[in-house]
Parts: sequence; structure tokens; C-alpha cells
Amino acid sequence: MAKLPGIDGVFGSVIGVLQAQTEALATLPGAVTSLSAAVRGLAETVQTMNRMVTRIDGIVSELEEPLKALAPGMARMAAVLDDPMIEQIPATLKQVQADILPVLRTLADTHERVAFIAGSTERIMTFVDETSRTLAGLPGAALLGRRKSPPKVIVPPEGSTGVPSS
Repeated sequence: MAKLPGIDGVFGSVIGVLQAQTEALATLPGAVTSLSAAVRGLAETVQTMNRMVTRIDGIVSELEEPLKALAPGMARMAAVLDDPMIEQIPATLKQVQADILPVLRTLADTHERVAFIAGSTERIMTFVDETSRTLAGLPGAALLGRRKSPPKVIVPPEGSTGVPSS
């Protein structure tokens, strides 16, 4: 066949373009399938997100009123927590632990000691009472009760020096 100058190049180019289009058309069903799968995945993701948004909306609706009711108290608490005195609480608690708790422990120990002393005193008084009864039963014990009483002390009237005048 005779070759025409310049036509072979055009013909080769046209055949190359036709081959590229044929190959592109051959891969098109796979690309469409992949695109369809991606669209289905996106649709499922959107549905899942829609269900989540619906659930979150329900939860937010439930919590909205209680949270609104808490707002004034939270505002008051924030004002209290902003007070500089709050910063002093840890130091105050340490001071209480260092100073007051030992005093309270000592008071508790003192109570136990006083109770012990009271018990000891009760035992001593019982012993003294028994000894008094025993002594009272001895012959001549009545004579011990008749001893002379000590002399009376005379108190001078107010304003006097207490020294007899001469």
C-alpha cells in the first residue's frame, strides 16, 4: 500500500487515541463500581452520624433543664471559690492538725486520768470508811471523840489593827 506523507502520523495518532479511549472505557466499570462502593460507605457513615446526632440530641434535651437549674448555684459557688480565703484553707487545716488535734488528744487522755483518779479515790474512801467502822468498834474508841477542841481564834473587827490599845 502506498504511503501518503503526513497521513501515517495522523492515522497513528488517531489509532493511539482510540486505543486509549478503549482502555479507559474498559476500566470505567471498575471505577464506577469503586465509586458506588465509596458512595454507599459515605451513605452508611451519614446514617450512623444521623443516629448519633439523634441520640445526642435526646441526651442534651434530658440534661438541658437540670443543667439550667444548676446554673445559679454554680455561679454562687464560683464566687465563693474566687474568695482569697479559700487559698488559706490548706494552711489553716495544717495549723489545726499541728495545734488543736494534740490538745484534743490530751483532753481525751485527761478524761481517762480523771476517771482513774476518781476510781482510786472511791477505793480509798471505801478503805477509810471501813477503817473508821473498824476503829469505832474498838473498846475506848468513844474516848477518842471527846478530845479537846482547838482554841477558838478571835477575829478583830474591821478597821482595827488587831493590837490591843494601851
